[in-house]
Amino acid sequence: MQRDRLVTWLDDFLKIHDYPDLALNGLQVEGKETIERIGVAVDAAQATFDDAVAAGVDLLIVHHGLFWGQPLAIRGHVKKRIQTLLDAGIGLYAAHLPLDAHPEVGNNAVLARELGMVDLEPFGSYKGVKIGFKGRFPAGTTLHDVADRLGQLTGMQSLVHQGGGDLISRGGIVSGAAAWTLVEADEEGLDVFITGEPKHEVFHEAFERRINVVYAGHYDTETFGVKALAARIEAEFGLPWTFFDRPTGL
Repeated sequence: MQRDRLVTWLDDFLKIHDYPDLALNGLQVEGKETIERIGVAVDAAQATFDDAVAAGVDLLIVHHGLFWGQPLAIRGHVKKRIQTLLDAGIGLYAAHLPLDAHPEVGNNAVLARELGMVDLEPFGSYKGVKIGFKGRFPAGTTLHDVADRLGQLTGMQSLVHQGGGDLISRGGIVSGAAAWTLVEADEEGLDVFITGEPKHEVFHEAFERRINVVYAGHYDTETFGVKALAARIEAEFGLPWTFFDRPTGL
Protein backbone atom coordinates (compact mmCIF):
# COMPACT_ATOMS: atom_id res chain seq x y z
CA MET A 1 0.00 0.00 0.00
CA GLN A 2 1.06 3.61 -0.36
CA ARG A 3 3.17 4.93 2.51
CA ASP A 4 1.35 8.23 2.70
CA ARG A 5 -2.01 6.50 3.00
CA LEU A 6 -0.77 4.37 5.90
CA VAL A 7 0.86 7.35 7.63
CA THR A 8 -2.33 9.40 7.32
CA TRP A 9 -4.33 6.51 8.77
CA LEU A 10 -1.86 6.13 11.67
CA ASP A 11 -1.89 9.86 12.44
CA ASP A 12 -5.68 9.86 12.58
CA PHE A 13 -6.13 6.52 14.37
CA LEU A 14 -3.61 7.41 17.08
CA LYS A 15 -4.64 11.09 17.26
CA ILE A 16 -0.99 12.05 17.40
CA HIS A 17 -1.68 15.79 17.53
CA ASP A 18 -3.79 15.57 20.69
CA TYR A 19 -0.90 15.03 23.13
CA PRO A 20 1.58 17.51 24.70
CA ASP A 21 4.52 15.22 24.02
CA LEU A 22 8.25 15.90 24.03
CA ALA A 23 8.54 13.19 21.41
CA LEU A 24 8.12 13.92 17.72
CA ASN A 25 5.17 11.68 16.93
CA GLY A 26 4.51 10.59 13.37
CA LEU A 27 6.77 9.86 10.42
CA GLN A 28 10.34 10.67 11.49
CA VAL A 29 12.27 9.19 8.56
CA GLU A 30 10.78 8.90 5.08
CA GLY A 31 11.41 5.58 3.34
CA LYS A 32 9.91 3.74 0.39
CA GLU A 33 6.70 5.03 -1.12
CA THR A 34 5.18 1.54 -1.18
CA ILE A 35 4.79 -0.50 2.02
CA GLU A 36 4.58 -4.29 1.78
CA ARG A 37 5.78 -5.34 5.24
CA ILE A 38 6.09 -3.50 8.55
CA GLY A 39 8.18 -4.05 11.63
CA VAL A 40 7.50 -2.86 15.17
CA ALA A 41 9.78 -2.35 18.16
CA VAL A 42 9.82 -0.48 21.45
CA ASP A 43 12.97 1.52 20.75
CA ALA A 44 14.58 3.25 17.79
CA ALA A 45 18.12 1.90 18.09
CA GLN A 46 20.83 0.49 15.87
CA ALA A 47 19.90 -3.05 16.94
CA THR A 48 16.26 -2.67 15.90
CA PHE A 49 17.26 -0.92 12.68
CA ASP A 50 19.58 -3.81 11.82
CA ASP A 51 16.73 -6.22 12.61
CA ALA A 52 14.46 -4.28 10.27
CA VAL A 53 17.00 -4.43 7.44
CA ALA A 54 17.50 -8.18 7.91
CA ALA A 55 13.74 -8.79 7.90
CA GLY A 56 13.18 -6.71 4.78
CA VAL A 57 10.54 -4.40 6.23
CA ASP A 58 9.57 -1.15 4.54
CA LEU A 59 8.36 0.75 7.60
CA LEU A 60 9.43 0.43 11.24
CA ILE A 61 6.98 1.63 13.89
CA VAL A 62 8.42 2.33 17.35
CA HIS A 63 7.26 3.66 20.70
CA HIS A 64 10.48 5.54 21.47
CA GLY A 65 11.64 7.38 18.37
CA LEU A 66 14.78 9.35 17.54
CA PHE A 67 13.64 12.91 18.23
CA TRP A 68 12.71 14.28 21.66
CA GLY A 69 12.17 18.02 21.48
CA GLN A 70 15.78 19.09 21.00
CA PRO A 71 17.89 19.57 17.86
CA LEU A 72 19.82 16.39 17.11
CA ALA A 73 23.22 16.52 15.42
CA ILE A 74 23.45 13.94 12.63
CA ARG A 75 26.88 12.57 13.45
CA GLY A 76 28.48 9.55 15.10
CA HIS A 77 26.05 6.82 16.09
CA VAL A 78 23.06 9.01 15.17
CA LYS A 79 24.36 9.33 11.61
CA LYS A 80 24.87 5.56 11.48
CA ARG A 81 21.31 4.94 12.65
CA ILE A 82 19.74 7.23 10.08
CA GLN A 83 22.08 6.07 7.31
CA THR A 84 21.04 2.48 7.99
CA LEU A 85 17.40 3.40 7.40
CA LEU A 86 18.07 5.55 4.34
CA ASP A 87 20.32 2.98 2.67
CA ALA A 88 17.63 0.32 3.07
CA GLY A 89 14.74 2.64 2.19
CA ILE A 90 13.08 1.94 5.55
CA GLY A 91 10.74 4.55 6.99
CA LEU A 92 10.52 5.25 10.72
CA TYR A 93 7.25 6.11 12.46
CA ALA A 94 7.09 6.90 16.18
CA ALA A 95 4.12 6.98 18.55
CA HIS A 96 4.90 7.79 22.18
CA LEU A 97 2.11 9.15 24.40
CA PRO A 98 -0.53 8.44 21.73
CA LEU A 99 0.37 4.75 21.99
CA ASP A 100 0.30 4.82 25.78
CA ALA A 101 -3.14 6.37 25.88
CA HIS A 102 -5.00 4.69 23.03
CA PRO A 103 -8.14 2.90 24.29
CA GLU A 104 -7.86 0.01 21.82
CA VAL A 105 -4.18 -0.65 21.07
CA GLY A 106 -2.44 1.42 23.75
CA ASN A 107 0.08 -0.09 26.14
CA ASN A 108 -2.09 0.54 29.18
CA ALA A 109 -5.45 -0.53 27.80
CA VAL A 110 -4.04 -3.75 26.36
CA LEU A 111 -2.18 -4.58 29.58
CA ALA A 112 -5.27 -3.83 31.67
CA ARG A 113 -7.36 -6.21 29.59
CA GLU A 114 -4.65 -8.88 29.78
CA LEU A 115 -4.79 -8.57 33.57
CA GLY A 116 -8.54 -9.14 33.51
CA MET A 117 -9.51 -5.60 34.47
CA VAL A 118 -12.98 -4.34 33.55
CA ASP A 119 -14.86 -1.02 33.59
CA LEU A 120 -11.78 0.75 32.27
CA GLU A 121 -11.54 4.54 32.52
CA PRO A 122 -8.78 6.97 31.56
CA PHE A 123 -6.29 7.56 34.38
CA GLY A 124 -2.84 9.03 34.91
CA SER A 125 -2.61 12.75 34.23
CA TYR A 126 0.22 14.21 32.16
CA LYS A 127 0.04 17.89 31.22
CA GLY A 128 -3.73 17.84 31.21
CA VAL A 129 -4.34 14.55 29.40
CA LYS A 130 -4.84 11.02 30.69
CA ILE A 131 -2.34 8.50 29.34
CA GLY A 132 -3.19 5.39 31.40
CA PHE A 133 -6.21 3.42 32.52
CA LYS A 134 -7.83 2.33 35.77
CA GLY A 135 -10.44 -0.34 36.41
CA ARG A 136 -11.67 -3.22 38.53
CA PHE A 137 -10.14 -6.65 39.02
CA PRO A 138 -12.25 -9.81 39.38
CA ALA A 139 -13.46 -10.45 42.93
CA GLY A 140 -10.90 -12.20 45.08
CA THR A 141 -7.86 -11.01 43.13
CA THR A 142 -4.74 -10.72 45.28
CA LEU A 143 -1.56 -8.71 44.85
CA HIS A 144 0.24 -12.02 44.35
CA ASP A 145 -2.17 -12.87 41.50
CA VAL A 146 -1.43 -9.57 39.78
CA ALA A 147 2.33 -9.99 40.09
CA ASP A 148 2.16 -13.58 38.85
CA ARG A 149 0.08 -12.62 35.83
CA LEU A 150 2.48 -9.81 34.97
CA GLY A 151 5.31 -12.32 35.11
CA GLN A 152 3.46 -14.60 32.71
CA LEU A 153 2.84 -11.73 30.31
CA THR A 154 6.35 -10.26 30.34
CA GLY A 155 8.54 -13.22 31.18
CA MET A 156 10.15 -11.16 33.93
CA GLN A 157 9.64 -11.00 37.69
CA SER A 158 8.04 -7.76 38.80
CA LEU A 159 9.25 -5.66 41.72
CA VAL A 160 6.44 -5.45 44.28
CA HIS A 161 6.22 -2.82 47.02
CA GLN A 162 3.35 -3.93 49.21
CA GLY A 163 2.25 -0.80 50.99
CA GLY A 164 -1.39 -1.89 51.20
CA GLY A 165 -3.49 -4.99 51.72
CA ASP A 166 -3.29 -8.25 49.81
CA LEU A 167 -6.79 -8.19 48.31
CA ILE A 168 -7.03 -6.05 45.18
CA SER A 169 -10.23 -4.51 43.87
CA ARG A 170 -9.29 -1.40 41.87
CA GLY A 171 -6.05 -0.62 40.10
CA GLY A 172 -4.41 1.81 37.72
CA ILE A 173 -1.76 1.38 35.04
CA VAL A 174 0.64 3.82 33.40
CA SER A 175 3.38 2.04 31.48
CA GLY A 176 7.02 3.09 31.27
CA ALA A 177 8.38 5.67 33.72
CA ALA A 178 5.45 6.98 35.78
CA ALA A 179 6.33 6.13 39.38
CA TRP A 180 5.03 9.42 40.80
CA THR A 181 1.56 8.64 39.45
CA LEU A 182 1.15 6.50 42.57
CA VAL A 183 0.11 9.77 44.25
CA GLU A 184 -2.85 10.06 41.89
CA ALA A 185 -3.61 6.37 42.37
CA ASP A 186 -3.68 6.85 46.13
CA GLU A 187 -5.86 9.95 45.90
CA GLU A 188 -8.34 8.01 43.75
CA GLY A 189 -8.50 5.20 46.29
CA LEU A 190 -6.92 2.51 44.13
CA ASP A 191 -5.51 -0.62 45.73
CA VAL A 192 -2.61 -1.10 43.34
CA PHE A 193 -0.67 1.01 40.88
CA ILE A 194 1.27 -0.65 38.07
CA THR A 195 4.02 1.05 36.11
CA GLY A 196 7.34 0.21 34.48
CA GLU A 197 10.42 1.47 36.27
CA PRO A 198 10.88 2.45 39.92
CA LYS A 199 12.28 5.70 41.31
CA HIS A 200 14.23 5.78 44.54
CA GLU A 201 12.48 8.88 45.86
CA VAL A 202 9.09 7.18 45.50
CA PHE A 203 9.95 4.12 47.61
CA HIS A 204 8.67 5.39 50.97
CA GLU A 205 5.60 7.00 49.39
CA ALA A 206 4.01 3.62 48.71
CA PHE A 207 4.36 2.41 52.28
CA GLU A 208 3.42 5.68 53.96
CA ARG A 209 0.38 6.06 51.70
CA ARG A 210 -0.46 2.37 52.17
CA ILE A 211 -0.83 1.61 48.50
CA ASN A 212 0.58 -1.35 46.58
CA VAL A 213 2.91 -0.57 43.69
CA VAL A 214 4.13 -3.06 41.10
CA TYR A 215 7.05 -2.23 38.81
CA ALA A 216 6.90 -4.52 35.78
CA GLY A 217 9.70 -2.99 33.70
CA HIS A 218 9.79 0.05 31.41
CA TYR A 219 10.52 -2.01 28.33
CA ASP A 220 8.28 -4.91 29.26
CA THR A 221 5.20 -2.77 29.90
CA GLU A 222 5.63 -1.08 26.52
CA THR A 223 5.78 -4.05 24.17
CA PHE A 224 1.99 -4.43 24.19
CA GLY A 225 1.09 -1.31 22.23
CA VAL A 226 3.33 -1.74 19.19
CA LYS A 227 2.25 -5.37 18.80
CA ALA A 228 -1.44 -4.53 19.15
CA LEU A 229 -1.05 -1.68 16.65
CA ALA A 230 0.69 -3.98 14.17
CA ALA A 231 -2.11 -6.53 14.49
CA ARG A 232 -4.65 -3.75 13.90
CA ILE A 233 -2.79 -2.63 10.76
CA GLU A 234 -2.72 -6.21 9.49
CA ALA A 235 -6.47 -6.53 10.07
CA GLU A 236 -7.14 -3.21 8.34
CA PHE A 237 -4.75 -3.44 5.38
CA GLY A 238 -3.45 -7.01 5.23
CA LEU A 239 0.16 -5.99 5.84
CA PRO A 240 2.32 -8.68 7.47
CA TRP A 241 4.44 -7.61 10.43
CA THR A 242 7.35 -8.62 12.64
CA PHE A 243 8.07 -7.63 16.24
CA PHE A 244 11.74 -6.98 16.97
CA ASP A 245 12.33 -7.84 20.62
CA ARG A 246 15.34 -6.03 22.08
CA PRO A 247 14.75 -6.03 25.86
CA THR A 248 16.76 -3.66 28.03
CA GLY A 249 16.14 -5.34 31.38
CA LEU A 250 14.96 -1.98 32.71
